[in-house]
Amino acid sequence: MPDIISLLPDSVANQIAAGEVVQRPASVVKELLENSVDAESTHIKLIVKDSGKTLIQVTDNGKGMSETDARMCFERHATSKIKKSEDLFHIVTKGFRGEALASIAAVAQVELKTRPPEYSLGTRLEVDGGKIKVQEETACAQGSSFIVKNLFYNVPARRYFLKSDVIELRHIIDEFQRVALTHPDIEFSFHHNGAEVFMLPAVSLRQRIVHILGNRYNEKLVPVEETTDIVSVQGFVGKPEASRKTRGEQFFFLNNRFIRNTYLNHAVVSAFQDMLPQGFFPMYLLYLTIDPAQIDINIHPTKTEVKFQDDRSVYAIVHAAVRRALGRFNISPSLDFEQETAIQISAPRIGQEPVPPRIEVNTEFNPFGAVKKEKDRDLALRGWFDQRERTTEGWQSLLSIAAMPGVAKRAETNVRVESDIVEKVLPEIHESTPVMQLMRRYIICPTNEGMMVIDQQRAHQRVLFEQYHRQIISETGSSQQLLFPAEIHLSAGDAAMVLANLSKLNTLGFSLRDGGKGTIEITGVPADAASKSGDQVLEEFIEAWKCENQETGYSGHDSMAWALAKTNSLKYGQMLSTPEMRSLLAQLFACQTPFTAKPGNGIIISIGTDQIEQQLR
Repeated sequence: MPDIISLLPDSVANQIAAGEVVQRPASVVKELLENSVDAESTHIKLIVKDSGKTLIQVTDNGKGMSETDARMCFERHATSKIKKSEDLFHIVTKGFRGEALASIAAVAQVELKTRPPEYSLGTRLEVDGGKIKVQEETACAQGSSFIVKNLFYNVPARRYFLKSDVIELRHIIDEFQRVALTHPDIEFSFHHNGAEVFMLPAVSLRQRIVHILGNRYNEKLVPVEETTDIVSVQGFVGKPEASRKTRGEQFFFLNNRFIRNTYLNHAVVSAFQDMLPQGFFPMYLLYLTIDPAQIDINIHPTKTEVKFQDDRSVYAIVHAAVRRALGRFNISPSLDFEQETAIQISAPRIGQEPVPPRIEVNTEFNPFGAVKKEKDRDLALRGWFDQRERTTEGWQSLLSIAAMPGVAKRAETNVRVESDIVEKVLPEIHESTPVMQLMRRYIICPTNEGMMVIDQQRAHQRVLFEQYHRQIISETGSSQQLLFPAEIHLSAGDAAMVLANLSKLNTLGFSLRDGGKGTIEITGVPADAASKSGDQVLEEFIEAWKCENQETGYSGHDSMAWALAKTNSLKYGQMLSTPEMRSLLAQLFACQTPFTAKPGNGIIISIGTDQIEQQLR
């Protein structure tokens, strides 16, 4: 039998290894920025073109490298951070594996210029696909400058699967922010396609957070500080009003390294228990310091996952630190015994006989009354169906019965009909159609086979979504111009997302301009949202837009249309008049897809007469 196992060529092996480290342009940015931090730089400059697909350049004023080190840094597993296996348990630097530069050079064209401070001339190298093409002396500034061109030029399949420029730029901004947030003492700058995205001077941590996330967070940060023998916790959490429906502004840093940890995230979220609306997530930036021997960061190529030796203790300390910080600033709910309603017991005066407690008995109480009421309800409901009359009076009577405790819940949880069945009983809505609002959340409408229960918020979202989607395609959105233009300061990622989609947003009815440095000027909003302030409309829309991208996977036109529909739709608890309910149902039944608002979210349930009778047996 012939031998079939052979060693892979170095070029192929390097490309395979690069796939673990270099997943997208943001991966290159992360590795180069962290190398500059490890080089003890005080100023780091990032330049990007075409969201990193064409050019990524990172320049620093750090220690630089000698000629030999400059050549060795592109070899796999070449590193200055560790010498023996025991060093893995005492790592304080960001990089240590010696894979980053080798992986980047394997899938891009790289140019390096570097010079240590004690050298008069530096070294210039050109690396193409992992092979060194040029090595020469050159005049350059102290530090290092890495230029990465044409990422994945030799792996076209990888380049094909990159996302749009907006998405890739957002990932780059995320990586840049994570490094900048861990080192406020370093000056950072970031330019994309010649435009300034960030210019961050060396400042305090709080100032760095405000510079990155926006001035609106300055008054919403609550300091956290707790020091124990196991772990120290510093940083900030946001007040409840800083919470969002997306998780983007949640940062954990362990020994100045960004990490992801759902276990610790739960510790923070649980500390905000009963303080946030349902579906909202707290904002936090927490910096944990722990003995490197107590953790293992060598479990993932990107080094964003970590394993704690005593994770339960760390969980408890993080939870307690956040809870204590919120309590210290009178944010968390606490017991106020002076305001709590308590049992009042007055002590008898001297010489006064104590008054025994009185027990009042309701002699009219009938323990079988509840059963009788339920039987009366069932008989009334059954009698209505026997008559089979669709008079307004009879229908309103049925709705009052259906609104009794127990009926609506059983209908919602036990009776669900697929859309192909619902199509057969869609009613025609006209001026005399009897409708009723239930719990200010549902609309109940009769059908030939029974009745329908419609979720009013989801129904309105479906109507608005199809309307906005048509506007984007046909570019016919209506706008309400603001009497006084508004301004809103956004984070760099949100601002980039808005500016890259200005034309589409204009078709939805927005009228926006770039105010520079993350500021967006608002001169008009969609006509459906004219009752709100301009900055409120845009901020709510952006949060809903990000939420759609994260949770549903929608992109492009769909995500924008759903986000605006979510922003401007009816809310639960909103009272509707009879004409408003009829109008909403008529618009819903005219939609192309009236049965679902989003994947997994139904709008209509149908309850047949036979199903109701079966429930009442």
